[in-house]
Amino acid sequence: MTYENAVESAEFIKTKYGRAIETAIVLGSGLGAFADQLENAVKVPYESIPHFARSTVEGHAGQLVLGEIHGIPVAVQQGRFHYYEGYSMEQVMFPVRVFGRMGIKNVILTNAAGSLSTEMTPGSLMLISDHLNMMGTNPLRGANDERFGSRFPDMTEVYDREFQQIANEQANEIAKERFDDGLDKTLIDFLHRGVYCALSGPTYETPSEIHLYRLLGADAVGMSTVPEAIAARHQGMKVLGISCITNFGAGMTEELINHEEVMETGAKVAEIFKELLRRVILKLN
Repeated sequence: MTYENAVESAEFIKTKYGRAIETAIVLGSGLGAFADQLENAVKVPYESIPHFARSTVEGHAGQLVLGEIHGIPVAVQQGRFHYYEGYSMEQVMFPVRVFGRMGIKNVILTNAAGSLSTEMTPGSLMLISDHLNMMGTNPLRGANDERFGSRFPDMTEVYDREFQQIANEQANEIAKERFDDGLDKTLIDFLHRGVYCALSGPTYETPSEIHLYRLLGADAVGMSTVPEAIAARHQGMKVLGISCITNFGAGMTEELINHEEVMETGAKVAEIFKELLRRVILKLN
């Protein structure tokens, strides 16, 4: 996908929505409901956007939703493209390239992930502090177009520290309010912070692989997010990453892992997830 392709896609999207957008959100498996609450929403199917791929995974609607949260314009990718679907890394990161050509400065990347920590239970959320790219390739491999960014972009701080602080503060506010409402403590001890390990998929990991990734310092595993985060930083965009913890890694419990349970857990945490995103977006803008 060339720079010109990204510009063409961006110009097409701008014709669908008249306001300038500074923040984009990419929604992971089971988390698509957030897009349904946008005000004055304009839904643009991926198949109508020049050069966009098609989302084929259950739980990914396959459309770009443009609208407002409390009057703040946002672009919401309701469904993403995965490397395991057979798409190239260029196709996987292309929407983020387009966001950059639209003038978007901030990207919130979300995903469903497996926990590698016994303290981080399914139904909780994890702020991504850093990542391990174990996908077997780098999305920036190949010829570099300087109009996107430099040949060797720095990755010291992929996930913006200020954004993490904002998300943490808003989570604390939610917890305080829900404590006052008498909500069970187990339901509000939900926000953790850790390292996300990205794998190519589509198989879930073996118990031995989970053991290895824990030794490497990973706190959660998944099959997305890292290519988009790298593409965003390559373009100078600020990134916030949030994982919805849907299961424990293989071998950590006696239970098997399946996609249906991942979707169910995403639905259960949807309300608190949406509330956190709403508050973070208000603070970012």
